[in-house]
Amino acid sequence: MNIDIFIPCFVDQISPETGIHMTRILERLGCDIHYNDQQTCCGQPAYNSGFVKEARGIAVKFLKDFKVEHPVVSPSGSCTGYVRNFYGKMFNNTPDHSTCKQVRDNIYEFSEFVVDHLDYSRLKMRNPVKVTYHDGCGSLRECHIKEQPRKLLQQVEGLELVEMKECETCCGFGGTFAVKFEPISTGMAYTKVHSAIDTGASYIISGDFSCLLHINAYIERHQLPIKTMHIADFLYESLL
Repeated sequence: MNIDIFIPCFVDQISPETGIHMTRILERLGCDIHYNDQQTCCGQPAYNSGFVKEARGIAVKFLKDFKVEHPVVSPSGSCTGYVRNFYGKMFNNTPDHSTCKQVRDNIYEFSEFVVDHLDYSRLKMRNPVKVTYHDGCGSLRECHIKEQPRKLLQQVEGLELVEMKECETCCGFGGTFAVKFEPISTGMAYTKVHSAIDTGASYIISGDFSCLLHINAYIERHQLPIKTMHIADFLYESLL
């Protein structure tokens, strides 16, 4: 299967190995990967900050960067959810409407694509550790992704997946929300992290690196006994 991959800004700039690990897993499952090295941001930060005109300009480039005949896979539920749910509003009744619909209907978050479109049982993994999963808002609320990442984690031999009480609660990042409303954002991170610690897990796993960046900043600042890891990194490190 031929697929394109979209690497979000956070991953590209801070954790490029996450994109590499995602690619290696997809290749192991028989995918032929195409990476357009001219790709840039999807435009979500600008749109969420009220700069709709600027966001639309970025979105026009995004539509040109990806082949509509190939699935587009991304290690970010947030970016995937933005393209699916907000691009249509910017391109309705425009010359780009048809292309927008094709791309919007053909972009997938990593765990969603692997579970729903590939034979993920071919992945042989082992990692005897206890983990808990954080449902990012983009994945859960905009893409309706819930079971797919858990099915992938359950493929890991020896792993114990324990659900935290606040697994569906927002971590408090929300892009510029964390900057504009820092005390509220920090309080939300407190709730998320301590809910995870209460499970006894060693790792908080998620499909949204931006959430993990925010959560990990709180953990490191308060020197708490838990770590974060993107699901693509965790699965790759667990491969046999």
